[in-house]
Amino acid sequence: MSTTADPTPSTARIPTTGPDAPSPLGWSLAALLREWSARVAAACADVPHGGRGYEVLAAVTHDAPPTQAALAARLGIDRTVMTYLLDELAGCGLVERQPDPADRRARRIVATDHGRVVLADLDARVRVAEDELLAGLDDAERDALRHLLVRAATGAAPGDDRCAVVARVVDPQA
Repeated sequence: MSTTADPTPSTARIPTTGPDAPSPLGWSLAALLREWSARVAAACADVPHGGRGYEVLAAVTHDAPPTQAALAARLGIDRTVMTYLLDELAGCGLVERQPDPADRRARRIVATDHGRVVLADLDARVRVAEDELLAGLDDAERDALRHLLVRAATGAAPGDDRCAVVARVVDPQA
């Protein structure tokens, strides 16, 4: 019996076609999400709470100013954690709490002008990270992949909030 290691990778022995071939979808999605998460975290490292801070800043910038409680619920972030996160974002001048005209006990979370500038830079960094992740595809293939993934995800989870889904997958302890 030879003690020499088999030079072919173990994955080469897994059938890639036919009835015994495993579905590559789960592995592909997991590998892409893992790598996407790491790249987005690196792109957002200088923002309080990294990717999570980016997620909050994007939500308050792109949507109507939410209350703190609604924002926490939408993003799937514990309300206590959200308080600390918003304190740090406000301390950096990225967001501010404004009184809710409809409920004097509530505060609306609003991006500052500085927060919008920072978000534009973060959005550009995230796009670069995504383009690097998908570098093996040409522009048309990237666009097609993004389009198909959105359609598939929307069909699979039509009522899910996109930000909350990402938050749960990227940080299930949140």
